Parts: sequence; C-alpha cells; structure tokens
Amino acid sequence: MAAVPEVHVRPYWELTFDADGDPDTGQRDRLVREVRERGVRDLVVFAHGWNNDRSLATRLYGRFFAPFPSLAPDARLGYVGVLWPSMRFSDEPIPDFDPQAAGATAAPPRTALDNGTRRALGTVFAGSGAVVDRLAGLLGEQPEGAFDEFGGLVRQLTGVRTDGIAADTVAELSAHSALAMFQKDTHRVCLEFADALEETARGVTSFALPSGLTKAWKGAHELLRQATYYAMKKRAGSVGQKGLGPALGRLAAEAPDVRVHLVGHSFGARLVSFALAGLPAKASNVKSVTLLQGAFSHYAFARRGALNGQQSRIDGPLVGCYSGFDTALSVMYPLASRLAGDDRGAVDLGLRWGALGHDGILDVAGTVRKSLAEVVRGGVPGAGCVSVDASQVVRNGPPPSGAHSDICHEELARVVLSAGKVI
Repeated sequence: MAAVPEVHVRPYWELTFDADGDPDTGQRDRLVREVRERGVRDLVVFAHGWNNDRSLATRLYGRFFAPFPSLAPDARLGYVGVLWPSMRFSDEPIPDFDPQAAGATAAPPRTALDNGTRRALGTVFAGSGAVVDRLAGLLGEQPEGAFDEFGGLVRQLTGVRTDGIAADTVAELSAHSALAMFQKDTHRVCLEFADALEETARGVTSFALPSGLTKAWKGAHELLRQATYYAMKKRAGSVGQKGLGPALGRLAAEAPDVRVHLVGHSFGARLVSFALAGLPAKASNVKSVTLLQGAFSHYAFARRGALNGQQSRIDGPLVGCYSGFDTALSVMYPLASRLAGDDRGAVDLGLRWGALGHDGILDVAGTVRKSLAEVVRGGVPGAGCVSVDASQVVRNGPPPSGAHSDICHEELARVVLSAGKVI
C-alpha cells in the first residue's frame, strides 16, 4: 500500500477507528495479511493524543519513527499509526513535534472561539451545531450573568457524565459522579481555570490575564477546552478497549509470530493502555508498552486503578515516560480531573489527581524509577513497570501545554526499541 507522504518508514500501515471503537475493517484486514507477507517480526503501533486531523497525526508518526531504521538496521520492523477521532483547539500552538514550534512564544489565552475550533467541535461532536454556535456567541459577547448557561451547554456538548471508562481510579469515579465542575458556581470554576492558565505561564508577561469579567470568560474558554479533553479521555478508553485490543487479538491469532510494541502519546497512552483490557484472553503478542506523557492517572495500574493488573497482559515491560516541564499535565490535567470540588488551589492538588506523564507510574509494587540517561545507557528492564524521567529531552514548549508534545527525540525512540528488546 502507498505510504502517507509524511511517513517515510516502510512498511507502514494505518488503523482507523470511529468514536465507538469500530475499526476500518479493510485497513485491519490488510495489516493482518501484509505483516505476514512482508515478514515483519516487530510491529510498533503508535496512538496519537489530541490531534483533530490525519495530517497532524501522520506528521507526528513520521518524525517519531524516523530514527528507527538506523537504530535497528537488522530488525524486521513494521509500523502502524492509529487514527481515532480526537481534537485539539486550533488556537493552541502547533504541537512541539514540529521543530519550528520549539521556539514558539506564548500568546495570551483567547476568549472568542475561532472558526477552526468551531468546525472541529462540530465534527467531533456530531449534531451539535446549535450548541457550538451558542457557546461561541457567549464567548464573543461575554455577558455578565451567563456563566451557568455556558456550563450547562458545555456539559450538553461533551456528554460529561458518570461513566466508568472515563475514570482511572475509584476515587476519580466517585468524584465524577458528583459532576461538581458543573454543579457548583460556574463563574467560580472559570476563575479557577483562569488562575491555572496563569500558573502554566510562570510569569511570562505576554500570558498575563486581566482581572474581572474578561478574566472569567477566558477561564470559560478553558473550561470548554478541558471538558472537551475529558470527553476525549473517555473516548480514548473506548477506542482502546473496544477497538485496538480486539484488533491486536486478531493479529495474534493470524500472525502469532509478530511481536507488538504499543506506544501512546497523551490520551493515546490511555488508548493503548486500555487496549490491554480489550485483548482476548489467549493473546500474548504485546511485548512492550511505552507511554509518552500519558494523560491519565498515575494510579491507573495500581490497586485503586481502573487498569489494576493489566500490566500482566504485557510479555515485557510497561514504561511510563514523564517530564516536569509538561504543564498540561502538572497544572491543567489535575484541575480538570478533580471534579469533586474541594477548595484547594490549582497548584496544590497533591498526588490524588496527578497524571502519569507528570511523575510516572505510582503505587505499583516493584516499579523501577530511572532517568532517561540511565535507560539509554543501560537499557530498559525486561519486565515490570518502569518510570522514566524524560525531562532531559521533553522540556520545550509554550504555555499552557509546556513540553507536553515535545516527544520526537532519538532517545525516546531508543526507549521504545529497548523496551521491546529490539536493540
């Protein structure tokens, strides 16, 4: 099959899933058939995070996969890019896998909803045109007494509700049942998000917010963004468990000698992790899982977590790469996850709501913690959970996301190949 122009490694396939996890069966069947025909031994399967179009996702895959052939010249590698319906707000800086984005400056947070994001919302949340139009109108007009209406519309758009597949821990599921983000004073929630935006900038003058009503509406724009991401978090779990997991099971049945190495970025890390829960009982073809800046709970694999014990489905290590320079996960993620509504500030949320991509895999017995330099020099342990501090390279990007997408580095490619015992 012809490769996507942005992806130059060979052989390369795509696997596309809809919001319910249903696959493009033609792509799936072609993959299963051609990995055998091409003699692939090690198949690297990568799932993107919040990209809303194929072009951005394939640019990520092209840049991340580029070092693999030279790092493992004798390996019989194949590559898969997973495509699933997620989105990013088009006013965000281009993700940092674009080398030109490394020096991007911090633009002040928007209030109005730009046309690109309006179109993306209408596509990702089908049939929501009227709701999106009203949300855009409120953000543009900024009326003083409309915050509760805005919060209700955000909830209606994104479908935020109690749902186990959207929660990573027992505590999170309990908190989500309260839906406090929408039950308490929405104006106050918007101000809290605005404060968090300022915290991600850490004193960058161009990112300072005005006080009063304008600041609250800039926080409202962030409330919509974070609620949208919460919906994408749920969708990632569904696509992983109901879509990718069964597809890997079929691959195990029809191409049993192919060793699979799962890689996920951001919510894509949640997707490939939930794929473990969707693997058929007899499938043992997943030989490694590498999570890059995973946007889900650092307790997900712990006893309290939704994926407790699923690491046993890996015939090899579970690697969680994290960075302290990722402000999307150190500030914005825990605030959006903490729906129960206690009054602690955004900077003091503690461990309860932390993300795996911020400080690694927590509360799992036997987890090894290493620096990236140690892993590059000595390799990844052959089994168990491994937390890797990747701050050495994952360190660049403007607020509010910081280094969240700064993942296209040869050192991280080495981590993936070492975890899979390819090198």
